[in-house]
Amino acid sequence: MTQKTSHGSLEILRNTRIQKLNDLIDIGVNPYPYTFDRTASAAELQEKYKELPAGNEDSKTFNVAGRIMAMRNNGMFIDLADSSDKIQLFIHKDNVEEEKIKILKLLDVGDIIGTYGTVRRTPRGELSIKVNDFKILSKSLSPLPEKWHGLTDTEIRYRQRYLDMIMNNNVRETFLKRSKIISEIREYLIRRGFLEVETPMLQPIAGGAAARPFITYHNTLDMQMYLRIAPELYLKRLLVGGLSEKIFEINRNFRNEGISPKHNPEFTMLELYQAFVDYNEMMVLTENLISSVAQKVLGTTEIEYQGVKINLAPPWQRLTMLGAVKKYTDIDFSHFLSAPDAAAEAKKIGVETEEGDTWGLIIDKVFEAKVEPHLIQPIHIIDYPREISPLAKPHRDDSRLVERFETRINGWEIANAFSELTDPIDQRRRFEQQVETKKDTDFETPSEVDEDFLIALDYGMPPAGGLGIGIDRLVMLLTGSASIRDVISFPTLKPKQ
Repeated sequence: MTQKTSHGSLEILRNTRIQKLNDLIDIGVNPYPYTFDRTASAAELQEKYKELPAGNEDSKTFNVAGRIMAMRNNGMFIDLADSSDKIQLFIHKDNVEEEKIKILKLLDVGDIIGTYGTVRRTPRGELSIKVNDFKILSKSLSPLPEKWHGLTDTEIRYRQRYLDMIMNNNVRETFLKRSKIISEIREYLIRRGFLEVETPMLQPIAGGAAARPFITYHNTLDMQMYLRIAPELYLKRLLVGGLSEKIFEINRNFRNEGISPKHNPEFTMLELYQAFVDYNEMMVLTENLISSVAQKVLGTTEIEYQGVKINLAPPWQRLTMLGAVKKYTDIDFSHFLSAPDAAAEAKKIGVETEEGDTWGLIIDKVFEAKVEPHLIQPIHIIDYPREISPLAKPHRDDSRLVERFETRINGWEIANAFSELTDPIDQRRRFEQQVETKKDTDFETPSEVDEDFLIALDYGMPPAGGLGIGIDRLVMLLTGSASIRDVISFPTLKPKQ
């Protein structure tokens, strides 16, 4: 544990702080007051007085609040941090009442206080607040991690994210950037006429993607329900209804599957649909959206991820899935149309398949094993096998394929998009084929066709392009984060024993 103290010594420290809490109460101080009239943040003062010469002081009084991060010389010098920055406090008996000096002795690192004072720059050049009064706002009963080691234990960081944010400035910066990234995505789409909508998280049928759902139960309706694995089928209903020709949702999805550096059971997606366009328009939208967000948030489209430079400036390369497989394996799977022949070719290059795998699924496995790691710079992999894309329109030039693309950056799938399937008869056929396929899986949910969605399609859905972008992976990319857990405030974790 990075605090470098045992459980017993932590308990002793906590008891000491509780005694100080009681001492504050005994002298009439409320250690947890209701409000504080703050008039400036640390960052505002750092900016306002950046030109203040050493040794000079301004006469204007400011009210500043924050957490004590360090105390020196019996509290004469305090490092105070708020959500914007940090600033030094100078508390001296010549400037504050004697009673306040007694209270000063009851303060600890981690306490939140409010201060009143003027701004000065010390002879050594440190911008400080010369405190003439202060007020305790929250007494901290647990000590922060020991200063020189900080909080580096990954397990503690994820379980106690609040502590991670207190101790690690870069963690706060990551989540501030996450917020800005999502805001910029939303603003980009709204400026281009997209309407933000909401769809159900509780659904009677787990549809819109091939994934194992989380199962729950609705007591009043006496029915099993599923947490949303994708919003797709509900968003398309809205397109059928004519709510808008451009719709989007930034949504939470839940998939009861594995956890990895790129996967969390609960994750955030952008999903959008635009009428009267196809997947070509979605490619342009994807690269313009991501490059614009990078420029707005980072000030550049030239980023570096884990030491690798990536250029997000459009246009991005396009390559068919079969072409990408041929490029990196020297095998043209368009010549091996039967599943057994394709499986035999895959085996030659060390890719294992299973009995029952279709031609398209075999190609997908080869792509994942042999192609994905090479796709570092942004690229749209287009024209996927029909068997692994049940919601996409057939390719207009090749019936084995569909008009689908996945955008890869740093080897990851960042976006997935289709020319959306609008033929209700073809859609029913593909849903029924999915049901047959799922019978051989160990999914805990019974597979069923979404009849209401098919009824909606019967009324006519306009030609449309659809796009999904994984927000968490995009944030990882734009913040240089190594794990999806680093960009989710409270990632899913196994309970501590």
